[in-house]
Amino acid sequence: MTGNFELVAIGNPLLDMQVRDGEEVLKKYDLKANDAILAEEKHMPIYKEIVDKYDVAYVAGGASQNAARCAQYVLPENSTAYFGCVGEDHLSEQLRAANKKEGLRSVYQVKPEVPTGSCAVVITGHHRSLCTNLGAAEKFDKSHLQSEEAQKLIKGAKYFYMEGFFLTHGVESAMVLAKEAADRGVPFVINLSAPFIPQFFTSQLNEFLAYSQIVFGNETEAEAYAEASNLGTKDLTKIAQAIADGPNKTGKPRRVIISHGAEDTVLAISGESSAKTFPTPQIASENIVDTNGAGDAFAGGVLGALIAGKSTEEAISIGQKLGGMCIGQSGPVLKFPKEKIF
Repeated sequence: MTGNFELVAIGNPLLDMQVRDGEEVLKKYDLKANDAILAEEKHMPIYKEIVDKYDVAYVAGGASQNAARCAQYVLPENSTAYFGCVGEDHLSEQLRAANKKEGLRSVYQVKPEVPTGSCAVVITGHHRSLCTNLGAAEKFDKSHLQSEEAQKLIKGAKYFYMEGFFLTHGVESAMVLAKEAADRGVPFVINLSAPFIPQFFTSQLNEFLAYSQIVFGNETEAEAYAEASNLGTKDLTKIAQAIADGPNKTGKPRRVIISHGAEDTVLAISGESSAKTFPTPQIASENIVDTNGAGDAFAGGVLGALIAGKSTEEAISIGQKLGGMCIGQSGPVLKFPKEKIF
């Protein structure tokens, strides 16, 4: 194994099943635009239905996996690695191929008896709704982190990244990385990922926020956090500052970065009097294909830039560029220019 592998990410590897003009599907399965949920029993027929009735585009997904591929785009070769659990099937083969193409090292745990996780991505206009069947992804166990390969990556990492979705099942495994980061004084980074994480996994999220030096989220996730935490405000700058100033086991300042579509990006740093805002470059409506993966592209761009030594302000700008590039294509496909823009 050669390379520095400075970023180690963990999450739910999923193959996105993306369909367009899905208004009827949203209505039938009681889904919301710009939301993300775990599939319940009532949602399970959606996966066959969209294959039968729509032109499905299969795209390598999974929030942390998307972000790590985008970070790798910014960084030198062999800079990123990813932990997750997959089945032994054609879906996992597609995920491995996508990661290899972008230079992300796949360090999968394999459960042959369980199918690889999938996500129905229903596009309506510029918006996306995610309905996830975790499959093998929720079978990840921390024993996988004890392998020789995993230990080399963990001990050498300078940043750790986790999607909030992983908290629905992977607390023990995630804590291995959070405590490793705290022991070595390197950043553990978490993304709120979806409103239901702060709403229904509040205690798990708060446990990991205390270990986090960097927190990502968007406006709906931040508002859900504020409501679950009884902050009594929808002001994103105040919410971000509250998260930044929360319990901290790292001994380092915490940066909270909240994206808001075409609106300003918010940055709050623990101990500072108020949050800052950064204008988001505008994308003409006719150039927007869909928003699936845009938040992951933003987070990956920021992370890659920080690892490359950029300031937080420069990193946010690079994240905005990748997010803007992502919404100009179908899903997190990463058809980015070979000539890097940084």
